Amino acid sequence: MPRKKTAAAASSPVFAEKMTIAPAVEGPSNRWTFLTNHSHVLIVLKSNPDMVLRQVALHVGITERAVQRIVQDLEDEGFLKREKVGRKNHYEIITDQPLRHPLESHRTIGDLLSLITD
Repeated sequence: MPRKKTAAAASSPVFAEKMTIAPAVEGPSNRWTFLTNHSHVLIVLKSNPDMVLRQVALHVGITERAVQRIVQDLEDEGFLKREKVGRKNHYEIITDQPLRHPLESHRTIGDLLSLITD
């Protein structure tokens, strides 16, 4: 259930910024999807490995902080490498890593990305 915004929260720039992030899917079909936000972040970063996380968040339809946590998860587990290039980051997806669930562990991250992006 959505939280009610208070007068203080409504005037807060942080609250207003979060409210401007629109979900990637509109309408009744946005209740659930077949892919997780982790896979959505990987898909976006595969298409543009130099994209700033704020833009990734806008594409995926989640907060920038959620994207930061996901990128950290992916990096900690060896699915993603982050390289500092000047003031920005470049993200490299490790495509030969197997998917994590036992039902799909015979496939790799590269297999998933090829299916979705090709």
